[in-house]
Amino acid sequence: MYMATILRQPKAVWATAGACVVAFMGIGLVDPILPSIATGLDATPSQVSLLFTSYFLITAVAMLVTGFVSSRIGGRRTLLCGLALVVVFAGLAGTSDSVGELVGFRAGWGLGNALFVSTALAVIVGAAAGGSAAAILLYESALGLGMACGPLLGAVLGDLSWRYPFFGTATLMAVGFLCITAFLREQPRPARRTSLLDPIRALGHGGLASAAASAFFYNYTFFTVLAFTPFVLNMTPYRSGAVFFAWGVLLALFSVVIAPRLQERFGSLPVLGGSLVLLAADVLVLGYGDHTTAVVCTIVSGALIGVNNTVYTELALGVSDAPRPVASAGYNFVRWFAAAAAPYCAPKIEEWTDLHVPFVVAAVTALVGALIVVVRRRALTREAAEPETRHAVEDSVSVFAG
Repeated sequence: MYMATILRQPKAVWATAGACVVAFMGIGLVDPILPSIATGLDATPSQVSLLFTSYFLITAVAMLVTGFVSSRIGGRRTLLCGLALVVVFAGLAGTSDSVGELVGFRAGWGLGNALFVSTALAVIVGAAAGGSAAAILLYESALGLGMACGPLLGAVLGDLSWRYPFFGTATLMAVGFLCITAFLREQPRPARRTSLLDPIRALGHGGLASAAASAFFYNYTFFTVLAFTPFVLNMTPYRSGAVFFAWGVLLALFSVVIAPRLQERFGSLPVLGGSLVLLAADVLVLGYGDHTTAVVCTIVSGALIGVNNTVYTELALGVSDAPRPVASAGYNFVRWFAAAAAPYCAPKIEEWTDLHVPFVVAAVTALVGALIVVVRRRALTREAAEPETRHAVEDSVSVFAG
């Protein structure tokens, strides 16, 4: 039923979702070429990992301004501004002559991506046929497809030169810019403009704060796998790209097809808690297993990450009485800090200890995320009942921000 609903969407939704695919490709794009970048720029793994850190640090901070901007200039213009920034900074990243330049350009890229991705979710929720559930699954489909194709594109272009994936992303985002320009009309602006502090105030809600805190620790595990594992696998761009392509395929499949069925049968919180525990076990085996085991565990982690992503997104958008874009901004502001920390901390922990310890830390953070879900389960369920009526009204009028 969900899949049939997802496929019946207006052109504007497909254009936005297509651009989302490319935006998410940019996250995993550098995975298979991290060792090549390190070699090409004579950099250490911890220096190269700053490509993720700068990207997500700026993304986290920018979450506070996305609603502020979109509620003033409109969603369509915000999307186009974000896309334009990605095109410019992704292209500049390909011209870098040092790690410092590349890290700086990735930061600008992160700003553009924050403006685009957070606003795109609001656009899809407001304009998609089938209500918020179908919209979230469509968004997660774009995330999974982008995560799967990003490493593959990075491998193909990166085998020629580590610079080409950046130029390729700039080109694809330019195509997305044209599609949004052609197919997306301006959405109704909110009755009240969003302030810079609204996402922070939204975190005062116990349910949303609990979801964000749990997602913070989960994201540390997620991005340890994404940003640190390529150095552990130490494979050619093609082989590494194939591994993360399989990882992304499982991520997409489990986020869109499997997660809703598990939620329907067992409930969201038991599924989330169980998936986090399994993820902790998976990354622990990844860290201590041989090379083949590490490859298998990396791929399997995609399935667990896919389930977690879907459940966390639904919790963040539905648990509080804040408008969905504001709740999403507050939630993402918290969790992206972990995405910025993990790529930098994991290589540093390895330098200070050994190869296994970063994965032990990642396993512990996944368990902490599960513990928060268990301890705060009442806040994550009981407090979500009342906001459902308000969010249903928001969906019917395509409320965009604020």
